[in-house]
Amino acid sequence: MDKNKIIQNAIAFVKKELANAEGGHDWFHVERVFKNALLISKDEKTDVFVVSLAALLHDIADPKFNNGDEKLGPKKATAFLIEQQVPKKIGVHIVNIIKYLSFKNSLNSTKTFTSKELDIVQDADRLDAIGAIGIARCFNYGGFKNRALYDPAILPNLNMTKAELKNSTAPTINHFYEKLLLLKDKMNTKTGKQIAKNRHEFMENYLKQFYDEWNGVK
Repeated sequence: MDKNKIIQNAIAFVKKELANAEGGHDWFHVERVFKNALLISKDEKTDVFVVSLAALLHDIADPKFNNGDEKLGPKKATAFLIEQQVPKKIGVHIVNIIKYLSFKNSLNSTKTFTSKELDIVQDADRLDAIGAIGIARCFNYGGFKNRALYDPAILPNLNMTKAELKNSTAPTINHFYEKLLLLKDKMNTKTGKQIAKNRHEFMENYLKQFYDEWNGVK
């Protein structure tokens, strides 16, 4: 099995699949998650091949853009891994990471799959949801869904279920409190926690500036 060739094939596959994707969930998002995952892996005892493929394939068919279908992404990833003749045991591990990666799935009370590789790719994905790029992605998606920037009359829901998060139409600013500001304390790895701390502080400073400008404060 030529691991480098398979990774290069995965890159080409994902670029093609996400050619017309929304700007916050496109190839460049995947590339950043891939880079973050490799960075975190340097300080962890892990299977870098599994981490690499899971990071590359994790958003191959995001349910948000596929009528909420949570099976399509794992199905496409499985087909690609079989085509590349990745051993079944490795393929199942990669697909399980994809299934259990998302924040909304972490809201389920029972978690039936864990691995160091999941921890790493999950941190890598969450890092791209916070900080400067996380803010840009948040507003890009809000614009894509034609959501209000902010409405003081609509308070954040701080105890959202998976279904409520999935179906939310709340203003974009609410998403900071319902998800983004929660991610720092959900990091799994030492490196993830270190990077998240700085990005979290950046978001807090951004929100202060946002409210000052909204309220006409000097």
